[in-house]
Amino acid sequence: MSAERILLGTTNPAKLEKLRWLLEGLPLEPVSPRDLGMAWRGPDEDGPTHLETAVAKAREWSLAASLPAVSTDGGLVIPALGDGWQSTLTHRFAGEGVDDTTRVSRLLELMAPHSGDGRRASWVEAVAIADGKSSLASWEVPGAAGVLLEAPSGPTTSGFWVFSLWHFPHLGKTYNELEQPELESLDDHWAKLRALVRRFFMDRPPPG
Repeated sequence: MSAERILLGTTNPAKLEKLRWLLEGLPLEPVSPRDLGMAWRGPDEDGPTHLETAVAKAREWSLAASLPAVSTDGGLVIPALGDGWQSTLTHRFAGEGVDDTTRVSRLLELMAPHSGDGRRASWVEAVAIADGKSSLASWEVPGAAGVLLEAPSGPTTSGFWVFSLWHFPHLGKTYNELEQPELESLDDHWAKLRALVRRFFMDRPPPG
C-alpha cells in the first residue's frame, strides 16, 4: 500500500523543514507546493489567533491541492510591550514586504527601553491538519521562555527571523543555535507539537 500524500501547507523553506520533521517516520508522503507545481503563494495570515490562522491555512491549502494538508502559524510573546505587541503580527509588525534585517532592527528599537526581566519573551505555535473544508485536528502550544538580546547572535534564520535574538541564558545560546537535546530540555514547542501530530496519525483509522 502506498503512503498517503499530505501537503506541507507553506512556501516558507524554514517551515517546510519543520513540517517535514513533524511528520518524519509516519506512513505519509509529505509533498510541498513546489513538488506539485503550485504557483499559489498561500492564503492570508490574518486570523485573530494563531490557531484560527493555522486552521484556515490548512483548509485553503488542502482545497487548492485536493490533498490533506498540514499548516502552522506562530509568533513571539513579549509581555513587557503590552498592547503594543501582538504575537499574531510577529512577521508583519514592521510593515508588509520588509526584510528580516528590518524586522530585527525594528524589534530592537521597541525593546530598547527594557532590561532584565522586561526582555523576557516566549513563543506560541499552532498546527492544523485539514482535508478540504474539514478540520481534522489542531493544537496550539506555548514554547519556552527566554530573553531578547540587544543585538543578533549569528546569522538570522530565514523564515524564523527572531530566533537570532531569542536567547536562553542558562544554555548560553540563541534558539537558532540550539542542538536537538537542548531543545528537548526546554520542552520546546515543536517537540510538543510533533508528539501531538504523531499521536493523531497513529491513532486514527486508516484512510479509505
